[in-house]
Amino acid sequence: MDMEKTMIGNGRYELSGMLGRGGMAEVRRGQDLRLGRAVAVKRLRVDLASDPTFQARFRREAQSAASLNHPTVVAVYDTGEEDADDGSGLMLPYIVMELVEGRTLRDILREGRKILPERALEITGSVLDALDYSHRAGIIHRDIKPANVMLTPSGDVKVMDFGIARAIADSSATMTQTAAVVGTAQYLSPEQARGEQVDARSDLYSTGCLLFELLTGRPPFVGDSPVSVAYQHVREEAMPPSSIDPEISPAIDAITLKALAKSVDQRYQSASEMRADIARALEGRAVLAPSVDAGEETQHFLPPPPVDPTPTAVTAAYHTEERDEPRRRTGLWIVLGLLVLAAIAAAVLYFFNQGDNATPQSEVPNLQGKSLSQAEKLLTDAKLDVGQETAVPSDTKKGQVLRQSETPGALVDEGTSVDLTYSGGPKTAIVPDVSQLTLAKATQELESRKFQVVPVEDNQSTERQNQVTRTDPSPGAQLPQGSPIKVYFSTGFRDVPSVVGTTREAATQTLESAGFVVVPSDIASDLPQGTVVRQTPDGGKKAPYGSNVIIAVSLGPTQTTTEPTTPTDTTPTTPTTPTDTTPTTTKPTVSAPTTQ
Repeated sequence: MDMEKTMIGNGRYELSGMLGRGGMAEVRRGQDLRLGRAVAVKRLRVDLASDPTFQARFRREAQSAASLNHPTVVAVYDTGEEDADDGSGLMLPYIVMELVEGRTLRDILREGRKILPERALEITGSVLDALDYSHRAGIIHRDIKPANVMLTPSGDVKVMDFGIARAIADSSATMTQTAAVVGTAQYLSPEQARGEQVDARSDLYSTGCLLFELLTGRPPFVGDSPVSVAYQHVREEAMPPSSIDPEISPAIDAITLKALAKSVDQRYQSASEMRADIARALEGRAVLAPSVDAGEETQHFLPPPPVDPTPTAVTAAYHTEERDEPRRRTGLWIVLGLLVLAAIAAAVLYFFNQGDNATPQSEVPNLQGKSLSQAEKLLTDAKLDVGQETAVPSDTKKGQVLRQSETPGALVDEGTSVDLTYSGGPKTAIVPDVSQLTLAKATQELESRKFQVVPVEDNQSTERQNQVTRTDPSPGAQLPQGSPIKVYFSTGFRDVPSVVGTTREAATQTLESAGFVVVPSDIASDLPQGTVVRQTPDGGKKAPYGSNVIIAVSLGPTQTTTEPTTPTDTTPTTPTTPTDTTPTTTKPTVSAPTTQ
C-alpha cells in the first residue's frame, strides 16, 4: 500500500510507495524531480536513528556502496540526512539508489521454478563479476544470498545491499556487531559462524551456497534454528548437488564443492578464479576444481547397509569371509604381478626414449595473470611456441592472460604451441543517438547499455525544456561499459544579448537571431534618433526562448518649430448705421517671436 507522498533532499526527491522494510532501514520508491528519473530511497528506521551504532553502520553503507560503480552493482546516486517527520527532532540519513525493476532470486526460488544448471552458472558468474569488482576496491559484501540478488526483465543480474560491507583492511571485522550475526545463517561461511576475521574468500563460500540453491532449490544446510545451521557450516561437509539432481554434471559438482570447502585455503582464492572455472564448465572444458570422489560420496551420504542381528547371520558372514580369503590373496598376487609388468614396460620405454630420436620435453609454465609479453617470454624460455592469441572482453587488466591451452606444470614436447586467451578490456557498447529524447528517456537508454550518465545544462539551446541536444562522446562511438557520457539538455532559457547603444535595426537583428521577439517603443532622449536607450529584460539575464524583449528607441533631440505669421486684415469695416461716422481702427497682428 502506498504511503503519503513526502519530499526530502530540499524538495529534490518525492517519495511514494514502500518497496521494502526490514533490517535497519526502509526502502521507498522516489522520483528525482531535477533529473526526472525514478529512484529508490533507503532511509534508516526512526526507531534506530537514536542509536549511534546504527547511524554509523548506515553511513558506512553509503560510503561503501557509493564507491562502487559497476554494471552488476546497484548504483548509489546521492546521500544526505533529513529531519524525521514524527517531530522527534532526529536526523535520518538516507541513500538515493538506482531503482531496479525485476525480482529477487529468493522470490523466484520460492515459486519452485526450476533453474537450468547452465543458467545457474551464468547467474553465479555475474554475481562473481560484482564481487571481483568490490573485492578489488577493498570491500567484502558479507551477505551474499538470493534475497540480495535481483534479475531484471532483460536477464541482467544486480547485486544489492552492501549494508554490512566493510573495508578488507578493517582489522575489527568479525562475525558479530551489536550482538547480531552479520550475515544470514544459511549462507554463513564457517569463519563467520566461528566469529573469526573474514576476507574475500568468505564471500566465495556464500556464493557457493547460492549456486547450490540455484542448482537444487534448497540451501546446502538446513536446520531447525540458525544455531544448528551454523554448526553444520562449521562441522559437516556439503553433499554434491548431483546427489539431489542427477542431471548436474561432475564439473558443476566440483566447482560447487570447491567453493564450499571448510578451509579458506582449499576454496577458490579469488572471485575471478571461480568465475574462470565457471566459464570453463559452460564451454565444456575441464575445470580446475578437483573432481568429486564417487566412493567418498557413497561413504559420506549413503546410509550403511542394514545388519541382521541374529547369531546365525553373523556366523555365516564369518565363514564366508574365511572361504573368500584365498581368493583375495590370489587376486592380490595377480594385481602385484601386473604392476611389476607395467613397471618393466615403463622402464623399457624410458631407455628407448633416451636415444637420439627422443623428443625433449618441457614443463608448461603458469601464464595466468601475466601480461602477454611476459607470457610470451616464459614460453620462449621453456622452449615452447606461442600459439593463437585470442582477446575476450573482461574487467581484468587489458592484455592480462586469462586462460592457456596447456595445463600449468604439465610435461609436453618442446616446440608445442600454447594458445593464450587474454583480456581485451571491459565489454564495450555503442553510444546511441538520444538527441530526440528527453533527459529522463536518454538516461534510461544510456544506462541500459551500462554507461554512466553525466547531465550537463545547455543554456544556449533552442529546444524545449529537458530536451537532449547532444552527447559527448557523439553517437556511434564504441566505449567500455561504465564510461561516463555527458548528456547536454536544454534548460528552456537563453542569455539575453545586450543591445543598448545599438541602432534599432541592429538590435532587432541581434535579438531575433537569439530567438527572442522584439517589441520596440519610442522614447524622448538626447541620444541620436533610432538609438536603443534601454531594454527589458536587461542584457546578460536569462529568459525563455521565444519570449518578448522590449527595446526603447530614441526619437532624437527635441525640435522647437516656428508658427506661421497671420496676415493683417486691412479691409475697412463697413459702417452698420448711416449715423456712425467713427472710423474703424485696425489692430495690428503681433507675430510670435521665432525661437532659434
